[in-house]
Amino acid sequence: MPKFNWILSLIASTSLTLTVSPVLGQALLPYSPEVNPEQAESIGIKLTQDVIELLRFGKPELALPRAELATQLAPERFEPWLVLGTIYIEGGEIEKGINALEKAQKLAPKEGSILLAVGSAYFQKGDYQEAIKNLEAGLALEPNSIQGLFELGNSYLMLKQYEQAIASYERSLEIEPKFWPSINNIGLVKYEQGDVATALELWEKTLELDDQQPEPMLAIAVANYTQGKKAEGLDLGKKALFLDSSYADLDYLKKNLWGERLIRDTTIFLEDPTMQDVISQLQKSPTQQE
Repeated sequence: MPKFNWILSLIASTSLTLTVSPVLGQALLPYSPEVNPEQAESIGIKLTQDVIELLRFGKPELALPRAELATQLAPERFEPWLVLGTIYIEGGEIEKGINALEKAQKLAPKEGSILLAVGSAYFQKGDYQEAIKNLEAGLALEPNSIQGLFELGNSYLMLKQYEQAIASYERSLEIEPKFWPSINNIGLVKYEQGDVATALELWEKTLELDDQQPEPMLAIAVANYTQGKKAEGLDLGKKALFLDSSYADLDYLKKNLWGERLIRDTTIFLEDPTMQDVISQLQKSPTQQE
């Protein structure tokens, strides 16, 4: 699930509903002594609304300077800090993002969306214990956040606390049974636990929900290949990599939470001459979907 899609859903649940007068709503000028604090805050909120629209249209480079200005104009409102923090994090500036989000959290300690965003940021930083602390706090306020539950499961998965990971994924599926990322990741857990048959069932169920997902497709291919169904595995593996060649990169798979056992088996699978030929073709003409 793209990060900005989740962030936008979080922001949509916050209180960006301040009425802005038409004149102020069109103002994009920097703060000046001639603008009183109330007007400045109104302009800052309107800027934040504009930033959200820019993010919806995939324009984070245009959104960032407006978001930074919005925090100057409305420093006592949590919404501009929340939006700015998520833009920083999406751009890889994790520490700056966490700082902005924590400012938002201090301004609105009862906003679960902020705690969930902070937890996601700590996950990207690799601080999984801190991620769990913030995600659980956010979920106490927003217990039906599917993405929050998913990221909590991911945090437990990275700590190899497999039962807690499965429990978090299953909670998300109680809310939305067709949320395939959780089904897929339970499969990742089961594979690491040695339950290949259940992992395969889960990945096949994921493909039933979305038959164009290369991740479960490649995972099934590797599992089949490892179990001796080499031709079947190679055919499916080729299809997966033609959908997205990123999945031929072991580092990319690790970022997608593939565990040690699955990485080991995938390494052997990708070293097969048939797969090496596919990878070579894709490197020469990388026209597949990113």
